Amino acid sequence: MKIYTKTGDQGNTSLYTGERVAKDSLRVEAYGSIDETDAALGLARALCLKQEVKQAIYDMQRMLWQLMADVASLGEKGSRITAEHVRELEQMIDRFDVMLPPLTKFVIPGDTPGSAALHVARTVARRAERQMWRLAREESVNEHVLVALNRLSDLCFVLSRVESEEAKEA
Repeated sequence: MKIYTKTGDQGNTSLYTGERVAKDSLRVEAYGSIDETDAALGLARALCLKQEVKQAIYDMQRMLWQLMADVASLGEKGSRITAEHVRELEQMIDRFDVMLPPLTKFVIPGDTPGSAALHVARTVARRAERQMWRLAREESVNEHVLVALNRLSDLCFVLSRVESEEAKEA
């Protein structure tokens, strides 16, 4: 099987459910940024040192595949991302946040490669969230996707701090 299909050569692409849309549609832009978030998280996972941080990143990546499927689907009944996914993200944030000292100043990314990569993932997730809000003004979107992206960027921030603590302990 060839990797190229030539079906997108005219500026259109297929959604998960088979509908053809313009490659520069708001929906494609949004799930493209979610895909970029996944790639940034993969880089962070490869660079992080703490196993529990690596596992949390992997769990986020698995959830992102469901989230992308939600965004890349039109007219499907039911949603893949639910309030339970949001609760799971919040529980992860809380679990890692208690490991950290209170913030007393702004965080400057770059203490460790893993921490810096998590900051990149955080900013890409914020962009994806902004694009999802833009899409939500034009089309129907799963409200839990919007909240999950917000929590995901918060989790990236907390994990980056956890990973930075490694550098401070060394």
